[in-house]
Amino acid sequence: MKITSIETLRTEEFANVLWVRVHTDSGLIGLGETFYGAGAVEAHIHDTLAGRLLGRNPLHIEAIHRDMVNLPMAQSSTGVEYRAASAIDIALWDLFGKVCNLPVHQMLGGLCRDKLRIYNTCAGYGYVRSNNIKPVSNWNFGQSEAAGPYEDLEAFMTDAGALAENLLENGITAMKIWPFDPHAIENQGLYITAAQLKTAIEPFEKIRRAVGDAIDIMVEFHSLWNLPTAKQIAKALEPYKPMWFEDPIRMNSPQALSEYARSTDVWVCASETLGSRWPYKDMLDRDATHVVMVDLCWSGGLTEGRKIAALAETWHRPFAPHDCIGPVGFAAAVHTSFSQPNTLIQESVRAFYTGWYKELVTVTPTIKDGYVYPMEGPGLGLDLLPAVFDRTDLTVRRSDV
Repeated sequence: MKITSIETLRTEEFANVLWVRVHTDSGLIGLGETFYGAGAVEAHIHDTLAGRLLGRNPLHIEAIHRDMVNLPMAQSSTGVEYRAASAIDIALWDLFGKVCNLPVHQMLGGLCRDKLRIYNTCAGYGYVRSNNIKPVSNWNFGQSEAAGPYEDLEAFMTDAGALAENLLENGITAMKIWPFDPHAIENQGLYITAAQLKTAIEPFEKIRRAVGDAIDIMVEFHSLWNLPTAKQIAKALEPYKPMWFEDPIRMNSPQALSEYARSTDVWVCASETLGSRWPYKDMLDRDATHVVMVDLCWSGGLTEGRKIAALAETWHRPFAPHDCIGPVGFAAAVHTSFSQPNTLIQESVRAFYTGWYKELVTVTPTIKDGYVYPMEGPGLGLDLLPAVFDRTDLTVRRSDV
């Protein structure tokens, strides 16, 4: 079997999502995805990677992966090169499953559990949907009436207690929020005033007042703070018993993150912003992180993701795949989560998997009573809907043998 064509697809409406379809002479097609800077990733795939991949056996996944990330400019980051490699790698695993007529989680070693706990990242329908992804500016409030019932970002900023009650009614026992972002943007992450700190803590007070300790709270900081302020915020939040603090500072200093981790009793989660296993090893060597989070669409695909999970297990750390991007990436994360023995919990966004994901793919993972269940069918078990190919805002580019 040989790769005969590499095809990329992106739309104006979902401007940050890029799909990759790897065509073969057998007629089978593998589907992959990445997110953010879709046009730049598309260019790298066709201008740099296609010539290295066309005509090769798509089942030589390890060798292909090494060639994609062994370029001089691909140096352990979540930049264009790693996002491109991630999308193609996911497509190759999808293709591998289709060749064997088995789901990807089986190709990765099989199920380690029958169901997996999820947490709800409290984003809304417009979150990360805009072309320019920036904290706060891309929140896009005011779409809830048109889009559906789960405008969870607006809910946590206005009535977090009621949101927690609603999540529990749906069996969801963990939630992630980021009320500190507006203050970080206003102050450039340099400091937080007493009044700002009080305002940002209000959602935590409302949650604990409404449901007590019945729900776990993850806190996302989006790497927006300097170290002293991040430590100050951590101390202020400890009485509310968060489950973890995620990306409190920029993820470019294991030493600084280690200092942060030593300053708090709350777990530190890091980080969707890391590419390849090497920076994770640096973090683990320094005892800088307790929960290892990976975005498979950014950090090197399933090939690298399973190695990062194994690395985390070597340091006795849990693994928690990221998902706040597109539907194919979500499916890839679910397959990986079920195949790794140290997976703690799977991120999900109910405004996404009940909303815009259904506009794009044939199947989304089954989520019920706070758990996600294994996806079945060959490969990832989903495909792009036929309507995607008929969209007037669709851009398609192909590189052929």
